[in-house]
Amino acid sequence: MLNIYNTLSKTKEVFKPLDGNKVRMYVCGMTVYDYCHLGHGRSMVAFDLVTRWLRYSGYDLTYVRNITDIDDKIINRANENGESFDALTARMIDAMHEDERRLNILPPDQEPRATDHIAGMHAMIQTLIDKGFAYAAANGDVYYRVGKFVGYGKLSRKKIEDLRIGARIEVDEAKQDPLDFVLWKAVKPGEPSWESPWGPGRPGWHIECSVMSTCCLGESFDIHGGGNDLEFPHHENEIAQSEAATGKQYANSWMHCGMIRINGEKMSKSLNNFFTIRDVLDKYHPEVVRYLLVSSHYRSSINYSEDSLRESKGALERFYHALRGLPRVQAKGGEAYVERFTAAMNDDFGTPEACAVLFDLVREINRLRESEPEVAAGLAARLRELAGLLGVLQLDADDFLRAGAEGKVDAAEVEALIQARLQARADKNWAESDRIRDQITAMGVVLEDSKGATTWRLAD
Repeated sequence: MLNIYNTLSKTKEVFKPLDGNKVRMYVCGMTVYDYCHLGHGRSMVAFDLVTRWLRYSGYDLTYVRNITDIDDKIINRANENGESFDALTARMIDAMHEDERRLNILPPDQEPRATDHIAGMHAMIQTLIDKGFAYAAANGDVYYRVGKFVGYGKLSRKKIEDLRIGARIEVDEAKQDPLDFVLWKAVKPGEPSWESPWGPGRPGWHIECSVMSTCCLGESFDIHGGGNDLEFPHHENEIAQSEAATGKQYANSWMHCGMIRINGEKMSKSLNNFFTIRDVLDKYHPEVVRYLLVSSHYRSSINYSEDSLRESKGALERFYHALRGLPRVQAKGGEAYVERFTAAMNDDFGTPEACAVLFDLVREINRLRESEPEVAAGLAARLRELAGLLGVLQLDADDFLRAGAEGKVDAAEVEALIQARLQARADKNWAESDRIRDQITAMGVVLEDSKGATTWRLAD
């Protein structure tokens, strides 16, 4: 039985889809004005993990993750580059998809773009105006009337009276209340715009997600996700807009993943303390980066450091060493490990405990590989099967362990030296065997002898 922590109730709840076995999930995606940083990767991997587990558990999942392809940052960056906003976003979307593929992230079922849903935004904004939840200001902006929505703050547990303390209206705004937020922005010189009943302009950020989610999944759906930095105001405002417009509960469960932190601060472009996914992948194998992201619980923050990446690399090397030299067969045995892994994942996607099960399984494989190789091979296949639900351990062991060797060592030369060393050992020429090992070690290569075979990898 799957339990999920619901940010709305602040408790773990037994997961019950709204419609039988069908699950509808919406996750806030990227604002595509630059390359994705590792914090974005954290969110993408977290909900990829959720996707894999829901489908493994037998649910019929529809996963929607949007793209914000118009906002202030996009307009400013396009102007800096001297290109159109849509040329910029097209390049960044392609780059995002490339990053996803490298991190073994499954594509969402639907990936709506804000600029394709302008008409739907007009319709929802007009509904909010008709119901008294929004108003068109004299400057051409349209604002949401926060004070009219009785449930405002129920997700973040913030109170309107507390939020009003210190809040103010900017000189160029025409709000009736400093807490009101924009639904439609009147056009400014040099900006892209769309015609609307309130004049030319473009949508506010919050209305985009309300419209794209309900268009793709209906007025009520099962799971809404995103980073925990979106809980307020973005997700709070989504609830206010959507529930005021439809009169129905918007999302049944809210899931928020933790941030990547550097020196205690959130990784973000605004703080200029970020590493792009591609920067990190230039130095570390994609599976090492993915394992770093899945081995911590999705709701916890991850402190990014070279040490943490080296630990992730070491963990995967231990897994792949257990797989090395064993034939690929059907998964067999290890049912107790499957039960423990399942229990961990059903407890709010408890990946730290699930990874601990994988380490226990590795110890059992290593214990049996010499005495009962067939049993060890069946367990190795089980290890791959379970790790695959986390999106890791699907490569050939030698390929992973030798990753990065190209350009550093001549693989054919290493193999020839290994054969020469094996012959020296067969001839009981121990001095020659040791000399060859020293020669290989000097090349930055580590030899690993096991029964009947010698394998190699690059030294750390």
